Amino acid sequence: MNRFRLPAAALLIVACASPDTQKTDSATAAPPAPTPAAAPAVDPAPATFRVRMETSKGPIVVQFNRDWAPNGVDRIYHLVEAGYYDDVRFFRVMPGFVVQFGMHGDPKTNAEWVARPLQDDPVKQSNKRGTVTFAQTPMPNSRTTQLFINLADNSMLDEQRFAPIGTVVEGMSVVDKLYSGYGGSPSDFQPLIADSGNIFLNRAYPKLDFIRTARVVK
Repeated sequence: MNRFRLPAAALLIVACASPDTQKTDSATAAPPAPTPAAAPAVDPAPATFRVRMETSKGPIVVQFNRDWAPNGVDRIYHLVEAGYYDDVRFFRVMPGFVVQFGMHGDPKTNAEWVARPLQDDPVKQSNKRGTVTFAQTPMPNSRTTQLFINLADNSMLDEQRFAPIGTVVEGMSVVDKLYSGYGGSPSDFQPLIADSGNIFLNRAYPKLDFIRTARVVK
């Protein structure tokens, strides 16, 4: 049972089960266009690589493993190489559950990538604390740019098609300190974030932590 369901006009919202309710949390969004554009073919990412995120609270380093979820890892590699996650807000921080991010501050850039959904990957790893996973809607093949970091053992998500793509190897203490005073509230306004980007978030939720830069590191 959903804790809340947004109107059909809503955009991407992660379909996650809250650890205290063990129920699906905010799991709906407008379905993609009848014939959504497929993600273009891209060169494969390295078998493993690390991304260092310099955040407003400190550095976080994530190791991505292509054999866990090749479609998802290829996407994240090219997003990072394009500088997509620079100045992106952690807009949903729910202690004991997840930290969610990945809506670009520029609406045009966000829309360009959202229009290119990914094919699902089989779930090969579990959503344990520290793992990083793409957000998605209940619709198949709906992953685009949004990610979440698991703050607890959220293995109940495994059966819901959430395929981890990497894990935090440095800075989990930083993840735990990200501003959580707004909880999941900003996520309720994803259509406004999509329309106005950081202009809306800076005005309505000025305390959100954010990624200064995200870069592939050796």
